[in-house]
Formats: sequence, structure tokens, C-alpha cells
Amino acid sequence: MTTFALVGAGPGLGLATARRFGATGHAVALIARSAEKLDGLNADLARDDIQARGFTADVLDIESLTAALYAAAADLGPIEILQYSPVPRADFMKPVLDTGVDDLDAPLAFSVKGPVTAVNAVLPGMRQLGRGTLLFVNGSSAVRPNPNVAGTSIAFAAESAYARMLHDTLAAENIHAAQLIIPGAIRPDAEHSSPEVLAQRLYDIHQQRDGFRHYSEPLPDQP
Repeated sequence: MTTFALVGAGPGLGLATARRFGATGHAVALIARSAEKLDGLNADLARDDIQARGFTADVLDIESLTAALYAAAADLGPIEILQYSPVPRADFMKPVLDTGVDDLDAPLAFSVKGPVTAVNAVLPGMRQLGRGTLLFVNGSSAVRPNPNVAGTSIAFAAESAYARMLHDTLAAENIHAAQLIIPGAIRPDAEHSSPEVLAQRLYDIHQQRDGFRHYSEPLPDQP
């Protein structure tokens, strides 16, 4: 058995993707800051007979994130799929002219140092398996900078560049890095962006291994 590791586990998209990958026989490692939240997600997945375990970590804390991913592999089996999709904090969303140098520290740690830490933790195991998938989930500001949310626009662009370099560099090792852009809000009633539809899309990206950047729906036209 191999493991699907979810960094940024939550009750919406996170739970849906955990359920989708768990249904195919993968063990599920849920990583989030709140132990209480993780307990609730584990209980939900257990009702579907999915083997899941929670590991507390903060993506802004390199040591805790590394330790959580190492523990997940040791407890559940080698990590074959990593999904990095934590939700950015509200204070990352300042307008560009209100964004100072210090305002970029946390967004860049969240969207660059966090992914680099996670990938470095799981890559040796994927190489031993001879396969792997790295899934990065971002909003539209990753590809269309939005001056109203400067922190995420800058940090998501950097994360996109890192993920693209992984895609190009690791393809020869049968390790597929891909990005899913979700332009709008994730809502249960959304045709293209409900948690279940997005979970299936991420599973398809993992299975089909076709291209780097994918969109849950087209970006809206700019005025």
C-alpha cells in the first residue's frame, strides 16, 4: 500500500480528495495545524472504511512539516502522491500598494518554503518506488496577478515556477508534478468547482499524467 499525503487538510476539498484517493486503496495522511480538525476528518473517512491518520504540522514551520511527512511514511507506507493545498491566511491579501517587504515573509514561506520542504521530504520515497505525483492547487492569482491580493499573487507565482521546474526535471524519473488552478470559489453547488468534482479532477491528473497546468474552469474574461 502507498500513501496519499494531503498538506492542508480540511473539510471541503481536502476531505473530498482524501476520500477519492482513499477509495482506490491508498492510505491517507492528513496534515493540518489543528488536531481537533484532524480527528473529525479521520472519523469521516473511517465511516467509508478508508485508512487515514492525522499528523499535526504548520506549513510555516519547516521542522514540523518535515517531521509530519516522515512520520506519515513510516506509519502508513511510502508516500506516492503529495497534494499541497493549504488555504492562505486572510492577512496575505493586502492590496499591492499597502504591501511592504515584511508582508511578504509569511506568504513566501507558505507558498514556497512549504512546498519545497514537503517535496524534499517525500521525493526520496518516490524515487525508491519508481513513481510519484506532486499536486499543487492554487487560485487564479497564480497565473493572473491580482493587485488586491498582492501577497498571494507574488507567492503563488513563485510556487508555480517551482512546480513547473519540478515537472520538467522529474518527468524522466516517472514523477509527475502538476498544478490545478481553481479560478472561483469552491462551493458544493458549483458545476466545475465543487469539492467532489475537483477531487475527481485531481485524481484524473494523477492517473493521466498529461501536462503541467490544468484549470477547473476557464479564467473569466478581464474587463
